[in-house]
Amino acid sequence: MVIETRGLNHYFGQQKVVDNLSLKVQKGSIYGFLGPNGAGKTTSIKILLNLLKSQKDTVYLFGKEINSNRIKSLKRLGALVEQPAIYAHLSGKENLINRCILLSINKRKADEMLALVGLTEAADKKAGKYSLGMKQRLGISLALLSDPELLLLDEPTNGLDPNGIIEIRNLMIELASKHGKTILVSSHLLSEIERIATHVGIINKGKLLFQGTITELHDLSKPTIEIEVSDIDRASEFLKSNGFEVNTIEEKKISLMYKSAEESGKINTLLVQNGFTVSSIYQVRKDLEHLFLDITKNN
Repeated sequence: MVIETRGLNHYFGQQKVVDNLSLKVQKGSIYGFLGPNGAGKTTSIKILLNLLKSQKDTVYLFGKEINSNRIKSLKRLGALVEQPAIYAHLSGKENLINRCILLSINKRKADEMLALVGLTEAADKKAGKYSLGMKQRLGISLALLSDPELLLLDEPTNGLDPNGIIEIRNLMIELASKHGKTILVSSHLLSEIERIATHVGIINKGKLLFQGTITELHDLSKPTIEIEVSDIDRASEFLKSNGFEVNTIEEKKISLMYKSAEESGKINTLLVQNGFTVSSIYQVRKDLEHLFLDITKNN
């Protein structure tokens, strides 16, 4: 595990904001860290960065307890928390060179990072004149400057337009697949996480409600068959009389529990052979947004 927390708790005064949190982030994964506003995501990330103190033997990075291995652990990660820390009066390249000097890194690395995040053409433009998407990409390039193994990104697409969101999404996929980075990304844009994450953790009120692969999360949802068919009421009664359990009837379609492709074909054949016109039949699974609501609504 690149990240592991063991029963982590954190309080602000008397308020418990992280409650017995046990994260497990595997090497090479993109871990989507999800939760509503105020769920404890940013606090958890700040604890992982040792910006907030954790109890002994509760937070491990690269298999080492963070409090006793702080410098070695933090050298192996990069982070973008909330807004990127950039100097608006400096160009994008100058921001990177400034960080190279601070980290004693060869200045030529600045050009390499600009190319990686697609900012080569804007290298000499003042960072204050960058679009939001460009600023986020510059922030990620600053986080990547020391070639970290682990990236912690807190709401990296916050405030971006669709093009900016797509840019950051593609960059994260490339960093994980081509450059071997492990990424923990927090977000409230569930559709984006669904496109990029290999693993998901869902947190609410400081508690971890789900943790697993994106496939395991989808498996929590029982798929249905949606059938668009003529004479909806009569078709529904016909299916019931033939032993099928109809879940819902809407204006133009019938919903049944999905069991297998063979059974779906059997239903289609049965309807057509008995005079019904089936205009479409398809399997439906809940998307991440609906699964998230199901998991968090009672917790």
